[in-house]
Order: sequence, then C-alpha cells, then structure tokens
Amino acid sequence: MNITLIVVILLALVIILLGILIFLVIRGRRVPSADLKNVISSTWNELGLGEKIGSIEVQARDIKDSYRSFEQMLRVPKERASIGEVALETILADQIPPDMYGIREMVFEGKKPDAHIKSTEGIICIDSKFSLDNYAAMLATQDPSEKQRFKKEFIADVRRCLDKIGGDYICPDKGSAAFAFAYIPSESVYYFLLTEAYELLRHYGRAGVQVVSPLTLSAKIELIRAGIQAKKLSEQAEDVKNDLLRISRAFAEVDDKWRLLYETHLKNTADRAADVDRSYKKLRDEFDRISKLPHK
Repeated sequence: MNITLIVVILLALVIILLGILIFLVIRGRRVPSADLKNVISSTWNELGLGEKIGSIEVQARDIKDSYRSFEQMLRVPKERASIGEVALETILADQIPPDMYGIREMVFEGKKPDAHIKSTEGIICIDSKFSLDNYAAMLATQDPSEKQRFKKEFIADVRRCLDKIGGDYICPDKGSAAFAFAYIPSESVYYFLLTEAYELLRHYGRAGVQVVSPLTLSAKIELIRAGIQAKKLSEQAEDVKNDLLRISRAFAEVDDKWRLLYETHLKNTADRAADVDRSYKKLRDEFDRISKLPHK
C-alpha cells in the first residue's frame, strides 16, 4: 500500500472521530459554535494530534525515500548482483559446513561461479548473474505493447543466461555434476518465470540447468546434504565391512598356524611325553622291586 495513502487514511479517521464527537454533542444539547471550536482546538492540542500527524508524515516520507533509494540501487546491475551474492552466501552458510561449499572460487578451466557445492555427484555450480533491466522496465511501463515487448526481451535475457550457465558449468568430464543452479534472488521474479515461461524452465531443467529461488535452493541444499550424509554412512559401513574382513583373514591365519602347531608339534610332543612317562613308570617299578629284595 502507498505510504501517502496510509497517512490520508489516518487523517480521515481522525476527522471522522471528531465529526462523531461533534454530532453527539449537538444532538445532546445546543452548543455555541465558538465553544465547539474551542473544545475541538483544545482536544486537538491536548492530544498532540498535530505533532503526531506531522511525525507520521515525516516517517512516511523517510520510508518512501529509503524505498526509492533501494529500488534505484536494484536497477544498478553491479549493486543488484552484490545483493544477490550476499543472499546466496547467507543461504549456504546457514545450511552446510564451510568445507562443503565455496564462494567465487576457481573450479575448472578458469571458470569462477558465484558459488559451488561439493556433492556426491561432483561440483554443483551456482550462478546468479541475471539481467533484470527489462523485467524492471516491464513493471514500470503502463503501455501494454511496451510491457509485452519488455517481457519478451527479459525472457530472451533469461535464455541467454541459462545457455551460458549450461555451457560453462555443466561438464561432468571435468568434475562437475550433471546439473547446475541458476539462482534468482527474488521470489517474485522466479514466480513470474514459473507462470509466464514454464516451458522454458522445463526445457533447461531437462538439460541440467535448474532455475532456483531462495526457497527452492534451500530445499535442494537439504537434499544434497542428505545425500552427502548418506554417502558418509555408506563409506563408514564399507570401512566396518573391510575391518571385519581383515579380522576374519587374520583369524583364519591364526587358526591355520594353531592347527599346524597342535597337530604337528604339540600332539607329537604329547605322544612322546606319554612314551617317556611309560618308560619312567617301568623304570620306577624296577627300582621299587629291587628295593624290596631281602638284604644279606
């Protein structure tokens, strides 16, 4: 809603309330107009309505100026790109650890996307360099033919941007994932493309270039993170399996050595010990027999 309109509505409400007050007073008893004016003036001053309305007007003017400044900043491509990159970095920092992503870093063949994510499928590049000049012009004009012309030019800008993202950042043979993200930092622009150029987004999505907004990017990052966690668990399970196999092989080796020791050495030793024991018993029996012979 327009800020000036809000101020007008507030003023109208004050006037209506004063009108009701006057009606009630006049209806109850006849009051001289001079006294009525004095009552209204006194009430106005005591409540400080003049100052409050003046303060509202000043604040409304400041908000309007700030909004105009922000809107003007968004029309400057460099400033708009900076805002988009900051928002993108914030989303990544809030959802995944620092070792899983990079901001404006070289990835392959001198290519430097706005951001990238290290995933199980390879490096997922994210680019947010969309030209919104024709989109802003389309919203600004009231001429239907001009609006249609700027709309076509904006969609053509989007097509060129998506072509560049696909050519630069989708190269699995060099380590990238089979897809890349085209990040639009505005939900309203994303919704416009979704409703007015759905087939275009669908076509590029099949080719691997996925157009995302802040909300949809956050959802996709959650899926990517879940995939990475699943891979880590799988790798840990594989490590446990390999450890068990190593233990099993070590046990088999110990078992072979024990069987060799027992059947070859210990068993032979036990058999020999039994022979020695039998000989010893026989010898002892002879000594016992001799010791029992009568002495002469």
